Amino acid sequence: MTVRTLSPLDRLLAGCERALEAIAGSPQAHRPSPANGVAETDMDDAERRHAAGLMRINHTGEVCAQALYFGQAALARNADNRQHLLHAAAEETDHLAWCAERLQQLDSRPSLLNPLWYAGSYAIGAAAALAGDPLSLGFVVETERQVEAHLAEHLEKLPAQDERSRAVLTQMQSDEIRHAQAAQQRGGIDLPFPLPQLMHASSMLMKTVAYRV
Repeated sequence: MTVRTLSPLDRLLAGCERALEAIAGSPQAHRPSPANGVAETDMDDAERRHAAGLMRINHTGEVCAQALYFGQAALARNADNRQHLLHAAAEETDHLAWCAERLQQLDSRPSLLNPLWYAGSYAIGAAAALAGDPLSLGFVVETERQVEAHLAEHLEKLPAQDERSRAVLTQMQSDEIRHAQAAQQRGGIDLPFPLPQLMHASSMLMKTVAYRV
């Protein structure tokens, strides 16, 4: 069987297709949603809006994760690391699809600024890859640690009766922990000051804006 080598144009078009799927919130999950089989419960309007705001943040976070991983994979120097990044991105696609589905169930929508978040995150991922695979993988470790922490925060902030959103976030948190551990085992290094602090600040900005817009 002949394996076709993708041309630069092919790769560009594939990247554009992935970006559109992420931004439009229409990717297909490879795994069923953890919310499947969990009964929907009654929430008042304020609780539903709050749950939707939190899930919109998480959806935007997964848009950013897609962009980061693909930006890093595009310029990864090691083929094995590139495949690792692409595999992790596929699991993040599940998260993106689950969050998009949950937003629909909550009668809400993704962030209107997702194109901006995607473009900025892709550029950051590509820049990390240019710095070399150890730092790029360290960037994955730090990103996933921060995501794990904010998911733990959201699990506490969700309305108590919103078990469907809780099931989604719990599985996402488990996956993020595994991604961080895998990247560290592949040689990810601790990021130098002030990169973790800058990442946290940009994350706080995204969460504040995405909750409402």
